[in-house]
Amino acid sequence: MMDPDVSVLLHCADWSGLLESQVRVELSERFNRRIDAALERHIEELWTERVSKEPWLFNGAKFRLHSFCLASPQCPSSSCDSSKPLSCPNSSNLIVSSLDFVEDHEDKSQSRQRPQGLCDSDPLHDVTQNSVDQRTRSVNNTENVEGVIQQTTNSLDQEGSTCRKAELPPHAGKNPDDRDTGPLLTLRLGLTCYKDYLGTNWSCRVAELRQRGGAEFSDPLALLAQPLGVGAVLCTGDRQVVLIRRSQRVAEAGGLLDIPGGHPEPQVVCERLGHTAGDGVSMATMQQRPEAVVSELFASVCAEIRDEVNVPLSCLGEPVLMGVALNHTSAGRPSAEFYVRCSLTTDEVRKLYWKGGAEAHESTDIVFLSRKEVLQLDRSSPLWAELCPSAKGAVLLYQTVEPDRE
Repeated sequence: MMDPDVSVLLHCADWSGLLESQVRVELSERFNRRIDAALERHIEELWTERVSKEPWLFNGAKFRLHSFCLASPQCPSSSCDSSKPLSCPNSSNLIVSSLDFVEDHEDKSQSRQRPQGLCDSDPLHDVTQNSVDQRTRSVNNTENVEGVIQQTTNSLDQEGSTCRKAELPPHAGKNPDDRDTGPLLTLRLGLTCYKDYLGTNWSCRVAELRQRGGAEFSDPLALLAQPLGVGAVLCTGDRQVVLIRRSQRVAEAGGLLDIPGGHPEPQVVCERLGHTAGDGVSMATMQQRPEAVVSELFASVCAEIRDEVNVPLSCLGEPVLMGVALNHTSAGRPSAEFYVRCSLTTDEVRKLYWKGGAEAHESTDIVFLSRKEVLQLDRSSPLWAELCPSAKGAVLLYQTVEPDRE
């Protein structure tokens, strides 16, 4: 199913999704956005103008998705290495966007030796309770990517004590041979920020930036921020998928149906590793403990569910990574989409939602679809036009991966 707003960059259907232990990250400043003097001035001008209108905005750090390396079950004993992912052999588990892919001209001598059985991509084109609590304290001091901030707190621990813990889907994280595996997916991450996102991906000059990136760096995305988001297909105990209708006050896709989502926060990772908020974000610190970045990636999606839907963390199962989707309404901005099972029924989730969570101002209604309805959604469905790009990407991945299939 083709949709101009969204495409799937990669999916994990061969394993019915991946667990936290099956994902690793590689962090490097080489994966940051390329710097250009004229562009930096343009970004500063746009940011100054935006902040003058919305003084509550904060320029928080984000992770930048540069490229990825995904295992291929078809070649478990040999390396599937390719400088251009479209030509990667035996990569039926890999779906890429239709945007152009070009070879990266980094110094290959600095690249890590790739584990065997991995299918490599070029530059990307087109949980513990304490961990999430630390994340919340940091996020309360950063911007919302939709440009709306509300400094509120909301403790759900009392309600959480009565919740039933959700279990994992029966097939999640298992490879076709049902063997225990190590990391199957490597995400190569740099750092970017909200200001750079507004000045590149969200800029009216984004087409020009893509052209310049291709001409000057052989990479159309070299000058773009490409912040990595997260989203969740949240399924209730009675097998209903949760959607929320975005407020008209948010900056993007107002009034459309969405999934709970947001961003993993580099600041949270650094604070978890001993830095104070005033120390800022340190790439070197995170490089010493890359597993903490993976933990934040998975924990952040649960925190977004808690804050946007008001479901306690204790009622959520372990997130299952379905893949990465690209939002072409913001120049191919990537988002890691998860499946999360909830132990609560539809009625229980609805009641919690209407009580209001920490980010209740971002949505105005909650909608439930049966699993069958979600699997049958396509562009011919009237409801499809009501979905924002992030929800479309998550639905496409859910239909492809089916992490909860019986």
